[in-house]
Amino acid sequence: MTTRRKILGAAGAAAIAAMCATSAFAQEVTLKLHQFLPAQANVPKLVLDVWADNVEASSGGRIKIDRYPSMQLGGKPPELMDQAIDGVADIVWTVVGYTPGRFPSTEVFELPFMMTNARATSHAYWEMFERHMKDTEFKDVHILGTWVHGPGMIHTSDPVETPADLQGMKIRGGSRSVNALLTELGATPVGMPVPAIPEGLSKGVIDGTTIPWEVTTALKVPELVENHTEFTGKALYTLTFVLAMNKDKYESLPDDLKKAIDDNSGLEFSVFAGGTQADSDGPAREFALDNGNNVITLNQEQTDEWRALAQPIYNKWLADMSEKGIDGQALLEEATYLIEKYTPQYVK
Repeated sequence: MTTRRKILGAAGAAAIAAMCATSAFAQEVTLKLHQFLPAQANVPKLVLDVWADNVEASSGGRIKIDRYPSMQLGGKPPELMDQAIDGVADIVWTVVGYTPGRFPSTEVFELPFMMTNARATSHAYWEMFERHMKDTEFKDVHILGTWVHGPGMIHTSDPVETPADLQGMKIRGGSRSVNALLTELGATPVGMPVPAIPEGLSKGVIDGTTIPWEVTTALKVPELVENHTEFTGKALYTLTFVLAMNKDKYESLPDDLKKAIDDNSGLEFSVFAGGTQADSDGPAREFALDNGNNVITLNQEQTDEWRALAQPIYNKWLADMSEKGIDGQALLEEATYLIEKYTPQYVK
């Protein structure tokens, strides 16, 4: 009897050891995903968590992705790309424009009145990334997705209907192109990452900000300003994003785990990400209206007045590209063609 108990005990111990070994094997790789927004904001909740959950499921549990919102791993939002390159984080989501001029080809999508639809523009962005940026500007990281947000607009303490209304206002801009446009329109651009906007508005450091609708609720912008100016047709601007992974970390993975990541990344994911952000614009706009805020929608004729004033931004950008040895005109023509090509596919 004693012997039998010993055998059963040994067998049980072996089974437990095997289960522990299997469990350890099931979480073979842990990846740190770092980004700048609170966990409850739309992009972390509706895009990044979905991507991470899908990768974990596709890997059969062998990949575990730890999520670090609000810069919990330290540093500032403009440092995220270097964190991915240096391995401080394995994966980062960031605004490309937080490091002005470092990834110049992406700026073609950020030019004023360039973007029509977030899904179409994200599709065009991924194609152009693969052709022009993958092995040049982004050669130090492994890019998992490229996308843009929905139409960028202006949120201000005082109403803005004409370019003249911006004269003397301090407005937060999200990229070099946006800041150049604000300067052209007579405003004083103030560079600051998205998380700093609420404090900037509440303390009067800025009189307004440029962001899409979808992020306004997380930042409590409708509670800090009363006026929102949106445009008809092509958007005032948009920003470019990337989901980037440390290159060595990606290359160190076995092929089946690379496949788990690859199957959930790329063109389809980029379109999903951009579209998901844009889909969140409507509910955020409704929140502002329910709050009693003033939403100013400029018609096409009014929008065209703003668009005409944006031409110097194109000229300056083309000159900057030429100085960097980049054919900006070719990029502009290609981006315009692809956005127009894909817009009907995504606008039903």
